[in-house]
Amino acid sequence: MTYIEPPTSCPSCNSVIVVINNLLFCKNTSCGTKIHKKLEHFAKTLKIKGLGPKAIEKLGVTTSQELYLLTKDDLVSILESEKIGVKLFAEIQVSKNVPMNVVLPALSIPLIGNTAAKKLATVCDTIHDINVDNCDAAGLGPKATDNLLSYLSENGIALLDHPFSFKFEKPQVVLAQKGVVCISGKLKSYKTKAEASEILQQNGYAIKASLTRDVTILVNESGIESQKTQKARDAGVQIITNLQQFLEN
Repeated sequence: MTYIEPPTSCPSCNSVIVVINNLLFCKNTSCGTKIHKKLEHFAKTLKIKGLGPKAIEKLGVTTSQELYLLTKDDLVSILESEKIGVKLFAEIQVSKNVPMNVVLPALSIPLIGNTAAKKLATVCDTIHDINVDNCDAAGLGPKATDNLLSYLSENGIALLDHPFSFKFEKPQVVLAQKGVVCISGKLKSYKTKAEASEILQQNGYAIKASLTRDVTILVNESGIESQKTQKARDAGVQIITNLQQFLEN
């Protein structure tokens, strides 16, 4: 058996590699590769076409704030193409209109992705409403809340330099014509809870993340009689063990 010696320094910035849960990490916030990857993620999440790895490297920007300071003439000059520069400038201008639902997942904050942003949108109107109480009300876990608040505390001023409105786009209110559904545990009939929730809403059901008093249907496809399932059964809530079959009937 061949043993491969793990690297002890980052191949990009030569910083000492840190081992966390058997995974290797470069903790240098100034690491060039990390900076580029974050910008790539930012551009991809905001759907800024034309801002790929090569363009980011050529532009020489190190933060997303710097991106919005570039003028049309800057882009044309740096990219050495009027057509490409003008097109990218237009894409960057369009990205200014995205809501916080999109901005937050673009910032590479651990545990703060699309799902967390959607949850925050239900209780927050703008970025200024994000606090411990609202994170808790939105259903964010302690670690996700800590990551988000720490990021805003450390990067709040720099973040506000962006041209966004920082308003959350409110989720579409779905009238519970047929009932209120809570999904417990992993699903078997659908790949994800998000997919199942979307189909339920299309069929006239409202979705709740937890077993609130207005829940009329609990989905439990695991077959495990959990505490939540027992509580729902005692409250007279309908228990569904195959959601797909239930919707097809």
